[in-house]
Amino acid sequence: MGLLLTGASIVFPKEKAIKKWDLLIEDGHITAMGPALTRSGHTVRVVEGYILPGLIDVHVHLREPGQIHKETIETGTRAAAAGGFTQICAMPNTTPVLDTPELIQEVVQKANTYGYATVHPIAAISRGEQGEALTDFAALKQAGAVALSDDGRGVQSAKLMFEALLAAKSIGLPVAVHAEDNSLAKGGHLHAGKVAEELGIRGIPSVAETSMIARDLWLAEEAKAHLHLCHVSPAAAVSAIRMGKAHGLPITAEVTPHHLLLTEESVKTFGANAKVNPPLRSDDDRLACVQGLLDGTLDLVATDHAPHTDEEKAKGIEQAPFGLVGLETSFPLLFTAFVKSGILTLPELVYKMSTRPAEVFHLSGGEIFVGGVADLTVIDPETVRQVNPAAFYSKGRNTPFAGRELSGWPVLTIHHGQVVYER
Repeated sequence: MGLLLTGASIVFPKEKAIKKWDLLIEDGHITAMGPALTRSGHTVRVVEGYILPGLIDVHVHLREPGQIHKETIETGTRAAAAGGFTQICAMPNTTPVLDTPELIQEVVQKANTYGYATVHPIAAISRGEQGEALTDFAALKQAGAVALSDDGRGVQSAKLMFEALLAAKSIGLPVAVHAEDNSLAKGGHLHAGKVAEELGIRGIPSVAETSMIARDLWLAEEAKAHLHLCHVSPAAAVSAIRMGKAHGLPITAEVTPHHLLLTEESVKTFGANAKVNPPLRSDDDRLACVQGLLDGTLDLVATDHAPHTDEEKAKGIEQAPFGLVGLETSFPLLFTAFVKSGILTLPELVYKMSTRPAEVFHLSGGEIFVGGVADLTVIDPETVRQVNPAAFYSKGRNTPFAGRELSGWPVLTIHHGQVVYER
């Protein structure tokens, strides 16, 4: 007996098409699609709205091992399911750092035990993320790592980064970089702009990010290796990536919902819940990121989901850690801002939050087709709800979007044919 979904429209991102079809799931896979499929012998479920390929987030901090007061693999994957994500990539800056095959395997196995979403670990570039010696890339890939990153800190040594790119190319893994020059950024808390100046708080200049991106672009060209640029934020960086792509460099890039929607002014209202790294920048920077997403300079959206405790964020801007949560709000935020306004079509947004992430990180998924794994998300395009952090599955409540009214909420998430979230 299969599960037959009927009543909704199916989104096909690559074809930029939407079809009001039925969809049949059997043994964890999609076995039929089309108008008016036979109901006989199947459980029929009437759903409204749109059926999307399961969303994919390539930049998530699950905090486990070692920081389970902030998040666990269980709470993080439950939050992913509630946000419509069926696959996520877990960053390595845990305690200890994900720099051994054993730790990579532990993350995969725990996620599989819970079953809410598939977790693909990203392994550390350097041992302990200390920026001194490379990890064993081949062993980490064999254990399940899908990329390499020292996220949370930039690789300061050009020599080590070049060696990493060459080694990663030899085994076919992308290198995902947190672009930040410590000599320019160290000690900063906000964007080095008018708000930091007004508040008397040391800022992080855009050039701290842009100069590191420029360095790594040319290292990637020399190495002929896949460089992925994380959470791009300043206009100058978008321009550099655009020029690099025009030059044919092997690069991809991501942007977060908060860098698309918020500016440095948000810190005045939301305080430390708007403190992120890279920081929220000027409106010109935000608009450049939007344009970069629209024209493909920035390939995809990733949340950079970074949960912290209320106590940590209550310490004030200069003492609180960087980061905000995004798994449970990112799709409705962008659906409301870009699809409802007509800036993007629904298939275009889904492409940037599912299909393109799968392509960039060489993951299965991101499409709906007969024979494919039944990783699906159903969204309600009409019902308006407020962001309510108290209702999050994530342990993190640190969001500057609390109270914002949004539509496009996920109402049903199916992972490998099983319902893992239902509103």
